[in-house]
Amino acid sequence: MRVGQDANGHDVDAFIEDGFLKIEEAFPREVGERAQAQLWERMGLSPDRPSEWTEPVRWVMDEDGSGALGEAIRSPRIAAALNAIAGEGTWFPRGTVGMLPIRFPFPTDAGDTGWHIDQNDPGPEGAWGIVTARPHNLLILMVFSEVGPDDAPTRIRVGSHFDTARALEPYGEKGLPFFESGPVLDSASAHRREVLATGLPGDVYLCHPFLVHAAQAHRGTRPRFMSQGPIILREPLRAGSATPLSRAVRLALSGGDDVTSAEGTPDR
Repeated sequence: MRVGQDANGHDVDAFIEDGFLKIEEAFPREVGERAQAQLWERMGLSPDRPSEWTEPVRWVMDEDGSGALGEAIRSPRIAAALNAIAGEGTWFPRGTVGMLPIRFPFPTDAGDTGWHIDQNDPGPEGAWGIVTARPHNLLILMVFSEVGPDDAPTRIRVGSHFDTARALEPYGEKGLPFFESGPVLDSASAHRREVLATGLPGDVYLCHPFLVHAAQAHRGTRPRFMSQGPIILREPLRAGSATPLSRAVRLALSGGDDVTSAEGTPDR
């Protein structure tokens, strides 16, 4: 086991440095395929009737965690990875997958392709309309279909969580309104390398709450089934703890972008 990996092989150093961790087969492939069939049924559409795919995206909410969707989100491999990244007992288990933007081949995008981070603070009234330097969640992307480069994979700016931490720190817990934060974080992270969240049914991406990402238009031939939802933290994220989730913020605020630049040997 190399330095930076936990006993389950999760590369926590890669999470700290890149801002995300891809877990292949975080839940079984066949569960992902059954979940896709479940979603086709909920939409009232069919993979065999492309003439009915008349919009770039269909938003589906998993409200009850039934069937294969519930099996996927309750995967022990996901829980183990969250423990490795955020710390055991620091996050609330999800009972549902949450929101699924199903993207279809279409000549135009849905007008939702700007660079951003997700709303991360409920505020005093629980409205979730702002982004702050003290996020209450992290992002999980779950793959339920084969997603290649042309299938509208989420775009990720590698290492952009460092830029976000520095950009948001002056705003503190007051934060910025969500729609005002996009241009700020886009500008701060524009120099970062871009990768695509491709994968197979069962793959999962755990993303730092500060990771700048964006949707894109679908240029392929098969609809893309992915979910995006928050993992809610029991306490707002701060730079003081030793978890990989917090260490990334601490490195950013110390001026570092490298796992060992500010703290020497990474935690085991």
